[in-house]
Amino acid sequence: MNPEKLQHELNQFWDNEIVPTLTEYIKIPNKSPAFDPDWEESGHMDRALDLAAQWADAHKPEDSTLHVKRLPGRTPLIMVEIPGERDGNILMYGHLDKQPEMEGWHEGYGPWDPVMKDGKLYGRGGADDGYAMFASIGVVKALKDQNIALPRIVILIEFCEESGSPDLPYYIDEYANIIGNVDLVVCLDSGAGNYEQFWTTVSLRGMIACELCVDVLTEGVHSGSASGLVPSSFRVLRQLISRIEDEMTGEIIVSKLHTNIPEHRIEEVKKMMETLGGETEAFPWHENMKPSTDDPVEGSLRRTWKPSLSVVGMDGIPAMKDGGNVLRPYTAVKLSFRLPPDVDCHQAMDAVNKTLNENPPYNASVLIDWEEPANGWNAPKLAPWLDKAIQDASNSFYEKPALAMGEGGTIPFMAMLGEKFPEAQFVITGVLGPSSNAHGPNEFIHIPFAKKLSACIGHILNQFPS
Repeated sequence: MNPEKLQHELNQFWDNEIVPTLTEYIKIPNKSPAFDPDWEESGHMDRALDLAAQWADAHKPEDSTLHVKRLPGRTPLIMVEIPGERDGNILMYGHLDKQPEMEGWHEGYGPWDPVMKDGKLYGRGGADDGYAMFASIGVVKALKDQNIALPRIVILIEFCEESGSPDLPYYIDEYANIIGNVDLVVCLDSGAGNYEQFWTTVSLRGMIACELCVDVLTEGVHSGSASGLVPSSFRVLRQLISRIEDEMTGEIIVSKLHTNIPEHRIEEVKKMMETLGGETEAFPWHENMKPSTDDPVEGSLRRTWKPSLSVVGMDGIPAMKDGGNVLRPYTAVKLSFRLPPDVDCHQAMDAVNKTLNENPPYNASVLIDWEEPANGWNAPKLAPWLDKAIQDASNSFYEKPALAMGEGGTIPFMAMLGEKFPEAQFVITGVLGPSSNAHGPNEFIHIPFAKKLSACIGHILNQFPS
C-alpha cells in the first residue's frame, strides 16, 4: 500500500463527495426516536435514509451489495456488504440518528444550519457520527484503487443509537447471515483526546435513564394557603435524589453502581494525561466555575469509570415569567445515570428503582418510568498485529504515536457485539475531539483530522492478517 496515495485520494474524496453530502445531511432534523416519538410521521428519518442510501448505492465498491432493511415498527438499517478476496470478516459501524437541537449555538450557527469555518463543519450529527458511513465507503474504495486484497467487510449503519439502540438486537438476529462471524469491529462513533494523533477508545460507560415524577396534590393551590403544611413536590423530589447522590460531592451512594477500576486502565489514564499535559477536554466553563476535582487523573476516571447522575430534563415547573404564587401539584425530572463499563445495567436499574420507591417522604406518589438501559464495554486485550497496526498508522499519518482512552459516553452496540463475538478485536475511534461538543451547541467535525483518521483506518484494514 502506498500511504501517500491513500491519503491523497481520501483527501479528494472527502472534499468532493463526503463534505457536500454531510452538509446536506446536517440540514435534516433526523432526531432519534427517543426525542421524536412521531419520527415516522415527520419523515425526517426517511429523508436521511434516502440521502444515505442513494449516496451509498452510487459510491459502493464494485461487486458490493447495498441492503436497506426495515423490520415492522422499527427504525431502518443500512448495510453495505463487500465481498472479500481473503479470509476474515470485518464489521464497520456508525449511526445516522441525532440528538435534539439544544440551546446556545453561536450567532449564525444552528443544529440544522451547516457552517464551514477553519476546517470545521458545524451542525448537529456531522461528527456524531453522520460521517461514519461515508468515510467507511471512502476508505474501502481507496484501498481497492490500489488493488489491495481485503477480507469481507460489512458496513452497518443504524438509526436509533441515540435512543439506546433498542432496535439493533432484532436486526443482528434477523440478519446474522449477512453480518457473519465478526473478527474485527471498526466503530467510528467515539472521540479523541486531541487532533494530533490517532486515538482508540478502550472503555465506554453504560447508561440507565428514567423519568421520576412526584405528585403531592391533584391540582395547584395558592402558596399562601398551602405552603408550610403541604410539602413541596420539589422538596420531596430533592430528598429522593439525595438517596442516590451526595449533593455536596456528586458521588453516587448506591453501591451497585460502583466497580473496582482495573489497574491497567488507571495507568492508561496517567499516560494520556502525561501526553496532554494534564489537560482534559476543554469544557465551556462559566466565569469562575471549577471542576469537581483538580486532579486530572481522578477527573478522567470520574468521567470514564465512575458512576454519575445528570438531571437532563424537568416538567411541572413553569417558566419564571409565568411563575405565580402557586404550590405546584407535581415535579418531574429526567435522570440520566452513567455507569462504569463493567456494571450490569439491569442490576443498577433495579437498585436505583428500589432506593427511590422505598418509603417516599410524606407518602407522596412516586412514579418512575424507565428507558431501555445499556451496558458499558471494556475492550479485550489487543492482538499483537492490531496493536502494531494502530501505532504504525498513527505514526504514518499523524507522525505521533497512538494513544488509548476511556470514553464517558455509551455505544450500546459495542456491548452487544462483545457478548456475541467474544473473540473479536475492536478499533473504537472517532472525531469527537476537544470542543467538538456532541449533543450540545456548536457541534463540529474537524475535517483535516477526519481525513487522517480515515487513512489510519485504511492502514489498519490493510494490515488485517491473512
